[in-house]
Amino acid sequence: MRLRQLQLPSSATSSLCAAAAPPPPRPWRPRPFRFIRTVASPPSPSRSPPSLCSRSFGSDSTSRPFPEPSAAAPEESSKRAPLKPGLYLVGTPIGNLEDITLRAIRVLRSANVILSEDTRHSGKLLQHYEIKTPLLSYHKFNEHQREQTVLKRLKQGEIVALISDAGTPGISDPGMELAKSCVEENIPVIPIPGPSAFVAALSASGLSMEEFTFARRERLLISANEAKTQIFYVPHKLHQFLEEASPMFSESRRCVVAREITKIHEEFWRGSLGEAKEAFLTRQVKGEITLLIEGKTDCSVEMPSEDQLENELRHLMSSGHSLSEAVKVVAEGTSTRRKAVYTLALQKFGQQCEAGDD
Repeated sequence: MRLRQLQLPSSATSSLCAAAAPPPPRPWRPRPFRFIRTVASPPSPSRSPPSLCSRSFGSDSTSRPFPEPSAAAPEESSKRAPLKPGLYLVGTPIGNLEDITLRAIRVLRSANVILSEDTRHSGKLLQHYEIKTPLLSYHKFNEHQREQTVLKRLKQGEIVALISDAGTPGISDPGMELAKSCVEENIPVIPIPGPSAFVAALSASGLSMEEFTFARRERLLISANEAKTQIFYVPHKLHQFLEEASPMFSESRRCVVAREITKIHEEFWRGSLGEAKEAFLTRQVKGEITLLIEGKTDCSVEMPSEDQLENELRHLMSSGHSLSEAVKVVAEGTSTRRKAVYTLALQKFGQQCEAGDD
């Protein structure tokens, strides 16, 4: 039996071949990149973490955010060693409440008591950082009465923090005598560094920072002959201070008036002492003021006039110094012999001292 071969039309043959052949490949197009916010959840203990090779940037199931810093904070704080007993001198902001260290906050929270120059003022800082440690007033009018009570608590193993209204306690603030007593009693004294008005003012003053002196108002004549930058705290009566300083330093000496550092109305005024006298003659300035005066450029020794010596002696004696103490201070700070200063002091103030003794 012979099989007959069927012949199909050419159109049918081409259609069958087209149906049997695979479709042509489509061009590859990348999927659109999507940022998807997800909430990280801890993996199930029964599942093993996916391998890095199986992850893709566009996958919803594998995208994980970075851990929040606050999540690790409790673990880190729990590993810290507890504070040892002692007196902690804690630096506090000089104006801006954000200028406080994390260590200072930790000490204030851990202390048994906080000695404060002004409890109402310090209460605002503690309230801002939700610190519940009790406050105890400690200022220049009661520091001698408080000292024995504080020392007793320190000897019993308590943690006592000392703060001032602004800056570091003990620097133009109460605390120096307490720190000295603690050292004598072998009680640990731990400094907690913080903001400082005179360091902040010096850093932005534009004056020499190689050498500087944190000076006292009653030693103006001595400061005027120093080659170092002189720094003064002037809490009030700025113009009066400039009037006193100008004849000793000379009106051409450069100076910087730094006011309300770190606060909203922060200001740096720069010029000469003579210009400063004119600028602040009628202008009433408020707030904390730090005055910086450049050091003496001509280091040649100049003999002070008799009027300058007399004014310096009068100022020292009116500040509480005895005649002999005033003579010693003036002689050490000038090129005048001590015998000459003492003779002048007796001539000008001898009768005044005798009247005071009577």
